[in-house]
Amino acid sequence: MIKGYDLVADGTDNFATRDAVHAACLRLGKPLVSAAVQGLEGQLTTYKAYLGAPHPCYRCLFPSAPPPDLIPTCAQGGVLGPAVGVVGSLQAVEVVKEILGIGDSLSGVLLLYDALGTRFRSIRITRLPDCPVCGTDAGSGNGHG
Repeated sequence: MIKGYDLVADGTDNFATRDAVHAACLRLGKPLVSAAVQGLEGQLTTYKAYLGAPHPCYRCLFPSAPPPDLIPTCAQGGVLGPAVGVVGSLQAVEVVKEILGIGDSLSGVLLLYDALGTRFRSIRITRLPDCPVCGTDAGSGNGHG
């Protein structure tokens, strides 16, 4: 489904779908700009593990699926509409930056948004050397397992 596109923007609300979209992008060598919002908080990053080190993949950040009841879907837990607008706008900016090849990519950085405190925080994501998806022990070590 994504083969004909240069980049994918994902905003799905469950681990299985996010993991499947990431796997498809990794396999096809497509950048993935991933955004999520839960309640009053959001997160945003870009995955380009197909480029090799130092770019991490989704499983470097989330090595395993969370327990089913730990993280509710948007329908179950709700989201603040304006928080979705903020994170969606940031995601759109990242998409444009990736397409044009300008600015600093969010690959390797998780941007966190706290709407209640009106704060942003960045966390460095490292590529795990033993990651079963993109690590050096994952088949050829090039992210394509």
